[in-house]
Amino acid sequence: MTQEEVRALLVKTGAIMDGHFLLTSGLHSPHYVEKFNVLQHPAYTAQLCAAMAEKFKDAQIETVVGPVTGGILLAHETGKSLGTRAIFTERVDGKMTFRRGFSLRAGERVLIVEDIVTTGGSIKEVIEVVKAAGAVPVAVSMLVDRSGGKADFGDVPSTALLTMDVETYAPETCPLCAKGVPMTKRGRTGK
Repeated sequence: MTQEEVRALLVKTGAIMDGHFLLTSGLHSPHYVEKFNVLQHPAYTAQLCAAMAEKFKDAQIETVVGPVTGGILLAHETGKSLGTRAIFTERVDGKMTFRRGFSLRAGERVLIVEDIVTTGGSIKEVIEVVKAAGAVPVAVSMLVDRSGGKADFGDVPSTALLTMDVETYAPETCPLCAKGVPMTKRGRTGK
């Protein structure tokens, strides 16, 4: 899928939203991508994940890992497209980890998938969990990179189906707050 096709699908399903939003990072933004507006449609989810998988069909991926919650669906469908296993990480006492008997073996080649990335903090935590298991994080694949390509995962390359350069503001400098625009609290993952 092209970026234009991905954007059109997100607009069609109401996933790209305008307003005043509190992001997981604690930053504020006039735009938000509500992933579940598109992920509630299994056919669209399969289409998007097939596009994510296509980029890694020759990368000898053995397992796809995504963080809870949206990452579960993306990992499952991307793994299905690649013919691999799909698992997910969860937070326990605020720390990202594997649960439910999930584990990786030393040297296992892993594709990390994520839905919406603003700062990349959750993905960095997943990368550390993968590395701590001795596995190899081959790449990060994102549905939407809201950072405009600024999210950096060190030695792990990344790609996104859609890259958006969406402005974000610290709460104390947010022009929407200064104008008294009511906030919609969305995008909180409990961090």
